[in-house]
Amino acid sequence: MGSQRPENNTSAVLKIVSKPYGKIELSLNNVLLPEEKLLNTPSKVDGLDLDTETDLRILGCELIQTAGILLKLPQVAMATGQVLFQRFYYSKSFVRHPMETTAMSCVCLASKIEEAPRRIRDVINVFHHIRQVRAQKPISPMVLDQHYINLKTQVIKAERRVLKELGFCVHVKHPHKIIVMYLQVLGFEKHNGLMQLSWNYMNDALRSDVFMKYDPETVACACIYLSARRLNISLPKLPAWFTLFKVTEPDIVSVCRRILRLYNRPKKNADDLERKVEELRKAYQEARLKSRGGAVSGTNTPNSNSPK
Repeated sequence: MGSQRPENNTSAVLKIVSKPYGKIELSLNNVLLPEEKLLNTPSKVDGLDLDTETDLRILGCELIQTAGILLKLPQVAMATGQVLFQRFYYSKSFVRHPMETTAMSCVCLASKIEEAPRRIRDVINVFHHIRQVRAQKPISPMVLDQHYINLKTQVIKAERRVLKELGFCVHVKHPHKIIVMYLQVLGFEKHNGLMQLSWNYMNDALRSDVFMKYDPETVACACIYLSARRLNISLPKLPAWFTLFKVTEPDIVSVCRRILRLYNRPKKNADDLERKVEELRKAYQEARLKSRGGAVSGTNTPNSNSPK
């Protein structure tokens, strides 16, 4: 009897080892988000309306772009930061994670990804400068006090959080080079106006959700399509030029509409947006404290068997 026990234990161990587990597959083909994730965002679950969330995304991307210019970052780094920012807030809520802190962390992270690193201190100072200009206050350097130390710690933690939520999959395929390649194929590589305007549309598209929903090839074709119409340039129609790049016309039209919608959208006051989010954040924190208090009070409530 005693000699049979090790055999049973060995078979049990073998069964555990051979148990199949799920796997996580990260590739360049699964960075696009499904429609249900685009519609049911964490911010919406926390009570933030769609218009306010869209305005916060636009504001955050504009902050990253402005900060990148002041930090003299290459455009590809600014674009990477904006895409990471957009991706993060489809995983986490604006109510629970401050927009400006996340924007700073995305600038820091993108500068490292694109091999143009900037110090956290410089990033914080630039955002402080932008805030002063926006509020029309006298420009003064940021004081290196406890508030600065706390903010620096928050940015470092936010950068780690962005990495964690994105599963460390931070590669971004930008349409800049794709636009150049497509224009070369179409014979417009020397048309600087068409190329520059296409790049401008692409940079503006970063403020929308097109990079979450469509692949870079589709976005590149949409930017060329918009630019050609704007400059009254005729592109091949029989067959349609975009079929050469395996892109459909409905997708191009959808991307164009999303980009043009940005120009028709009225600019919102940043302070008003922050106040809306702060109200929801306070309500969330109060509800969280109440639930914790109820749980604690429930465990401490004496029952009939407890000593008096």
